[in-house]
Amino acid sequence: MNRFDELLGRTAARAARNGSTLPPVRPEQLKAAERLLGFPLHPLLATLYRQVGDGNFGPGPLLPLIGEDPEDEEFAVGSYLGRTSSEAAGPWWSWPIGVLPIADRGCNMFTCVDCRSEKGTVLLFDPHRTRDSLSRGWLVEADSLAAWLESWLAGRGHHTDQAVDVARSVTQWTEASSRLYPDTTPSALSAPDAEPQV
Repeated sequence: MNRFDELLGRTAARAARNGSTLPPVRPEQLKAAERLLGFPLHPLLATLYRQVGDGNFGPGPLLPLIGEDPEDEEFAVGSYLGRTSSEAAGPWWSWPIGVLPIADRGCNMFTCVDCRSEKGTVLLFDPHRTRDSLSRGWLVEADSLAAWLESWLAGRGHHTDQAVDVARSVTQWTEASSRLYPDTTPSALSAPDAEPQV
């Protein structure tokens, strides 16, 4: 068993113990989600949804991936679409392409995965920090999705119900200022490596 499989196994076991995991997403649901998003999910995130469950487990907990109404913001896809729509765009507001909200931390704060990064950088969006610059609201919760899960499994890190405490203890996302305006070039939407980095 490799480290990736072992991490998935421990995550699935913890989710099962909590007893609240939703059934895994079907292949056609994952395809529909990625089509609507316009980019592939990070491979580890896709595997979590396909093998562990459709949200309601893990740190946060994870949002379900996609609802019957694709624009329902109670789901990860709808939350992303609502933040990147033409109606949401403005001279001050934008959302980075490829950054999928995966957990609602309350007070309009969201944990997100950068699906364009090789390791699936886990970010926290905190709108309360954006007084003079939108990019100040983007913080790094974990360098990788795997590390974020490991921290949760070990009972350490930023996995409390008080999201404001998380925001005090994480670092600024240095890519924020270059990623906040739409970049629709093919390279911007390219998939990360097929083998998840753990």
